[in-house]
Amino acid sequence: MKPRGAGGLSGWRRRLTRLAAVFGLGLGAAWAGMAGAAAPLADAGATQAAAIREAVTPQPPRAPHRIVTLAPSATELVYAAGAGADIVGTVLRSDYPPEARHIPRIGDGIQLSEETILTLHPTLVVGWQPSDGTRSLARRLAPLGVPVIYANPTSLDDLPGLIRDLGERLDTRATADAAARDLARRIRALRPAAAPPQTVFIEISADPLYTLGKDPLTNDLLARCGGLNPYADSALAAPQVSVEAVLHLNPRVLIMSPYGGETLAARTAWWVRHGLPAARAGRIYAIDPDHLHRPGPRLVDAAEAICADLRDSLGRP
Repeated sequence: MKPRGAGGLSGWRRRLTRLAAVFGLGLGAAWAGMAGAAAPLADAGATQAAAIREAVTPQPPRAPHRIVTLAPSATELVYAAGAGADIVGTVLRSDYPPEARHIPRIGDGIQLSEETILTLHPTLVVGWQPSDGTRSLARRLAPLGVPVIYANPTSLDDLPGLIRDLGERLDTRATADAAARDLARRIRALRPAAAPPQTVFIEISADPLYTLGKDPLTNDLLARCGGLNPYADSALAAPQVSVEAVLHLNPRVLIMSPYGGETLAARTAWWVRHGLPAARAGRIYAIDPDHLHRPGPRLVDAAEAICADLRDSLGRP
């Protein structure tokens, strides 16, 4: 391997390539800054040299932010937007990405310690949905000029926009835009199962038995995968149902999110004993509950998995 010299054409090329990548300069402009095989950077045309000097001039640091998140999904969205290091307080179940586990806790998402939040001197609070606790907190923070905002997507397409909006607010536009573009690309690339739509029962709790009902975000996800939630018109977001009702419904597919000690094998055996055809045919699948039930970036992971499950189910009689 040749040593990296301080000068020489190859050395200048490596440096300029890195500058082009870091500062967004076109490679053509970078190479144009070299007047000869070993010409100094200052010999380049005045326009190119000025552009490079401007690019390498230290930029003022972005204004510091102190963020409190009131839901695990809000934490994941702030990290996706590039401002995770600015979170100074969050709720108990905020555990992703792994760095989030070290953030001080301010409550469980329902009960919030307003006094603890005030001692953190936040500049922004990000929640999921308005509640009595968040409204009370907003009243305490309003005189201090601290906004409380909500990241509550109702479709997969809302997720990239939320990340971009956070990037604008938190001065992390480049990181947020890149994350949003990648997420939007993955959403567009979702491959649904072939028509007609398959009825999908989503089991979110086994004893008692609960399912997802009036949940626009999850129902949007299912529709993109070629699925149909038979409880989508329920008045509740998570209605309790009977085993008999599920057997009568006879869903084509059952998807469970395994809480507690429940496993796919155990639930499949349980439903087989109760005579559910989907279980007997192997059309029962498991999904990570943190992916499916947190309206953040990993919901797209859940969508990709569920689309694959529904495609798989077509090959099972």
